[in-house]
Amino acid sequence: MNLTKICESAKIASKDLAKLKSIEKNNILKACSNALLNEKDVIINANKIDIQNAKNNNIKESLIDRLLLDEKRIKAMANGILQIANLDDPLDEYIDMKVLPNGLKVAKKRVAMGVIGIIYEARPNVTSDAFAMCFKASSSVILKGGKEALNSNKAIVDLFRKTIKDLGYNENMLTLIEDTNRETTAKLMKMNQYIDLLIPIGGAGLINAVIENSTIPVIETGVGNCHIFIDEYANIEKAIDIVLNAKVQRPSVCNAMETLLIHKNIIKNILPELTEKLIENNVEIRADEIILNLLDNKNLKLATEDDWKEEFLDYILAIKCVDSIDEAIMHIQKYSTGHSEAIITENYSNYNKFVDEIDSAVVYVNASTRFTDGEQFGLGAEIGISTQKLHARGPMGIKEITSYKYIVLGDGQTRN
Repeated sequence: MNLTKICESAKIASKDLAKLKSIEKNNILKACSNALLNEKDVIINANKIDIQNAKNNNIKESLIDRLLLDEKRIKAMANGILQIANLDDPLDEYIDMKVLPNGLKVAKKRVAMGVIGIIYEARPNVTSDAFAMCFKASSSVILKGGKEALNSNKAIVDLFRKTIKDLGYNENMLTLIEDTNRETTAKLMKMNQYIDLLIPIGGAGLINAVIENSTIPVIETGVGNCHIFIDEYANIEKAIDIVLNAKVQRPSVCNAMETLLIHKNIIKNILPELTEKLIENNVEIRADEIILNLLDNKNLKLATEDDWKEEFLDYILAIKCVDSIDEAIMHIQKYSTGHSEAIITENYSNYNKFVDEIDSAVVYVNASTRFTDGEQFGLGAEIGISTQKLHARGPMGIKEITSYKYIVLGDGQTRN
């Protein structure tokens, strides 16, 4: 594998892609969506190899769930591509148009990034989503997936590249780096001559490694140590439903709740029923001493300092009793990764205070953190959840992976 050649080919392909009209891009995306459905058995068979390898390597079940592709998930991937195809082309947009006192007309026009590199872990659906979003935004994409999903990723990328080529276009608009060695990943991070933007998607180790070693501009996608605070003025029934959804519905994703904070004035009223339902759903509870003393349940564990910092991605939940909304906010400010936090309350002043003082990418009032998702936010799909503040923040849709240039229209103006 010649990494430089791959990057050069992607750069050339990005120029070809930038010339395509919207209808051409949409037709290619629709053809790729159909190809997924028509060749689903090929992808599922490749995925079975990855699943078996994961089991042989004793990877935990919650992570195997992220790796799994079945007919339902492939159909969702195909539908996701169609949704992206049906979005307005971001490159057709002019923004911030104005006329200066000297008569110059100034506007910003969205433009393609060029080449986007994406380094990600064991989620083969990212392969489909990332390609479709970058393609719609007129950028070629170089994918570097984890070894756990190599067979699945290769099957998907081979299918898309063949579809693109059969339609008469440059298949290097999409490339998968099949070499899973860390040395190759390290080299990829230095290819700033060819790659315009790098997006890591995965755990803290991967994201930090990319941030620390890349010479390419990076968008930091979020590790999700997400919190929910049940205020003393919460509706108990509403709170229980939200907490269960945020923890149990799909615990292996970054927008699942990892820490629950409960106000001391409501804890006796909500805790018995809430913990019973969590345990019924196989959630392991790690709680502070106040909660352990209230429940006297030998199945509960004492939370450690590390538990407040952890993104479990599993059926594990840290629970803490707090004396006030201020203590809840201070806890979140200390341990949050800046992803998604929620308050459950019927008190107008408290929810405004929480919204104002919590500085995460997404802040909820009386809703599950599981909604932090590009599709749920009406963006079509997402490339990831940005937890930084520069360029993009929160769920990143196709507009967030474009740049812009100024267009200035004059009529002979010169500067004095």
